[in-house]
Amino acid sequence: MYAHSKNHKGQRHTLRDHLYSVSRLAAEFAAKWGAAEIARWMGLWHDLGKIDTGFQAYLHTCEKEQGSRIKGPDHSSAGALFASRFWDGLAFPIAGHHGGLPDYTDLKKRLSEKANHPAVLGSIQSAHELLADPEPGSHDSLIQNLPGQIKEPLRCEFFLRMLFSALVDADYLDTERHFEPEKFECRQPEYTLKSLWKPFQAHQEKLSGHVHDPLNLARHEMYTACLEAAPQPQGIFRLTMPTGGGKTLSGMAFALKHALCHGLDRVIVAIPYTSIIEQTAQVYRRIFGKGAVLEHHSAFGAKETPGFTVESELKLQLAAENWDAPIIVTTTVQLFESLFSHRTSRCRKLHNISRSVIILDEVQTLPAELLEPVLDVIQDLVDHYAVTVVLCTATQPALDDSPYLKGLRHVREIIPNPARYFSALKRVQYELPSDGQRWTWEQVAAKMRDSPRCLAIVNTKRDARALLDALNDPDALHLSTSLCGAHRRWVLAEVHRRLKGGQPCRLVATQVVEAGVDLDFPLVLRAMGPLDRIVQAAGRCNREGRLKDNQGNPVLGRVVIFNPVDGGTPPGSYRSGTREAASLLGAKNADLHDPLLYERYFRRFYQVVAADARNIQTLRRHFQFAEVGNRFRLIPEETVSVIVRPPKELTEEDGAVDELLAHIRFRSGISRELMRRLQPFIVNIYAREVNRLRQAGMLIEVCDGLYQWAGQYDRVYGLTEGNLNPDNLIW
Repeated sequence: MYAHSKNHKGQRHTLRDHLYSVSRLAAEFAAKWGAAEIARWMGLWHDLGKIDTGFQAYLHTCEKEQGSRIKGPDHSSAGALFASRFWDGLAFPIAGHHGGLPDYTDLKKRLSEKANHPAVLGSIQSAHELLADPEPGSHDSLIQNLPGQIKEPLRCEFFLRMLFSALVDADYLDTERHFEPEKFECRQPEYTLKSLWKPFQAHQEKLSGHVHDPLNLARHEMYTACLEAAPQPQGIFRLTMPTGGGKTLSGMAFALKHALCHGLDRVIVAIPYTSIIEQTAQVYRRIFGKGAVLEHHSAFGAKETPGFTVESELKLQLAAENWDAPIIVTTTVQLFESLFSHRTSRCRKLHNISRSVIILDEVQTLPAELLEPVLDVIQDLVDHYAVTVVLCTATQPALDDSPYLKGLRHVREIIPNPARYFSALKRVQYELPSDGQRWTWEQVAAKMRDSPRCLAIVNTKRDARALLDALNDPDALHLSTSLCGAHRRWVLAEVHRRLKGGQPCRLVATQVVEAGVDLDFPLVLRAMGPLDRIVQAAGRCNREGRLKDNQGNPVLGRVVIFNPVDGGTPPGSYRSGTREAASLLGAKNADLHDPLLYERYFRRFYQVVAADARNIQTLRRHFQFAEVGNRFRLIPEETVSVIVRPPKELTEEDGAVDELLAHIRFRSGISRELMRRLQPFIVNIYAREVNRLRQAGMLIEVCDGLYQWAGQYDRVYGLTEGNLNPDNLIW
């Protein structure tokens, strides 16, 4: 009996070998959290349905009709039904190991329908002939190997997710070993965390502790505190550092040394914005080497990174499938949507999250409406899967367990008394609006014209356009998600060029610039918004502390907060946060340099928002895996990708869009590689806008779910709904 058809060498994969190999691999993965025995049985039973003569005939058909895509008969129900005799929980990962974790109601119905199916019953009966040890000695012997925490539904639900991950990855890897042995061999990791400590230590010895101005002294003290805290027991930590304090390297110092102290496998850095991910990954690559750092997000393809060899490209592409790399830099979206997904491709990596250090950068950006399930899973990872979590930001949210939030327990500060560094690294002064003071866009524009170098940050793209129109400056620049990635990179490069050259530079932007984007203006105007966004905006002002007056004396940058007359505010938690910030900043003696102000803000904020607005926890308690996966979205509104052609002077990649679209047309579809190459020329728009824009002739469908913009693309505003421009049409 066979599990898979012939490979390129003409060899078949026997079912017995496949079941035992997957069993061993799954047990190895699950051993990291003490579940090796239950995973061993899961792997042994997962493909029992392939014993059936109907499936064996299907394999022969596949060999005869090479290249055809014939859907095979159901082969997972037999194993799921057999496993349910010993522990019904195992039916979930086995039944879903190809199609995804099912909802409880759907699984129950499926097993009921298959219970008397001749092919299923025949496969189960024949398992005793195929396998030397087809079942445990008794029901009780299997149950006794289950961890005690799964008596609680949420803990059991997550335990099943982790088992599912172990099974899916084991199945993929053993199948790959049969069909593509060269690729399987390429998976052997080149680096370990232990091998990365020396280059990191050497880099930091050259960089830290040699310059004795107040800024660099503070940075060195915080870095040293991170090293000193690293041997502490695993758990949840806060890394509270003011903007410009060096958290990218200090956070890695703690994580890397902590992982080595506790024999952990990897460091995962989760960041909310792609722009920060790219620059953070580049910093780590320069220290550790290109092959040591997996950068995993939608806009990244290894082939776009200079200096990569063909083999190193392949290794990183393979590591992205299951996160088998020592250092991973990814998006918060990728991390948490994987943890709540029901799909095989997303869940495959979960078992490699165990025994890791997770740095949650800019942790205050976690969506309030999903906080309860997110914090629940973070605590579960720490309690039962040997994970340490670092909450990293200048504006620490109040995520501790409390009467208003089912939060985190026993959180420890890495840096003792971090508040003192906020004073030491003070680089700006805040100017708060007076009672009832509201500015028109013309007044904001006048403030900008008074300063040759100024950044204004508003809350919506519509507000950005209104301010640009009021400014009426042909040399003004703009940043928002209306611009494609290639255009945004051009704008940032132009900003840096002008600022470095002392030229006039006025930039109007949305919140897209607020976290991690390396800008340094003497004046920042910020429309009233959530408190953490205001503080992040201040990080773009006098960032390096180099601002001086005409006599050469150091001066503070200015951050002016204003209430626009006609300004918009995004709905939901953003609007709630804006109201709470306005209330706090309206009080006397509000000090935006005091970290305790952020704690008060978040305590108030979390009391006025629903921390499980999508009812995720109730669904999890009822094992509705597919529904949880569909509802859990960090970016709630569905978007579609629209290809644009930015003006030639804004990108060095002239002709790239035409070439890529020609590839799509030739292939009658789009591959993952093509989509990655298209990323610099894509703008995402809300799916609800698609029909209207298609009817207006502004969208042309390229292939399923992918469109081309036929409307105007302006060199300042980006994607607009101006008059149709025939020059933009590609077909």
